[in-house]
Amino acid sequence: MTTARLRPLAEADLVERTRSYRSAGGDELGERFFDAAVSSLRSVERMPGAGSPRIGELCDVPGLRVQCVPGFPCGWFYLVQVDYVDVVRLLAYTQDLVTILGGSTTTSEPKSRETLEAGHSGTSTMIRASDGT
Repeated sequence: MTTARLRPLAEADLVERTRSYRSAGGDELGERFFDAAVSSLRSVERMPGAGSPRIGELCDVPGLRVQCVPGFPCGWFYLVQVDYVDVVRLLAYTQDLVTILGGSTTTSEPKSRETLEAGHSGTSTMIRASDGT
């Protein structure tokens, strides 16, 4: 099984989305979201190639994939590396994904896989799948 490494922005996204759902719908909704997000990430660890590559094509970032968080309008955006999964962000589908992941409104230059990888500071949170606990 491959280990997922969350970049600092991906970890911050998880914390912020959990807080947002908790604020909007109470502790139960926040916990349900967090559990669904972690479960989805464990799915990525088990089968990294299963996420959709379409977002990578749209953003012109080869290898960028997305795995949805079941029951919530968001997904994990990641790159598959040789020995780990590089988790870039956890974003809502209503956000401007092409701008966030592929480029900006001030430039027509899309981010490349190398640019996304260079943005990986080397400090990441590792999420390890467990045996159901």
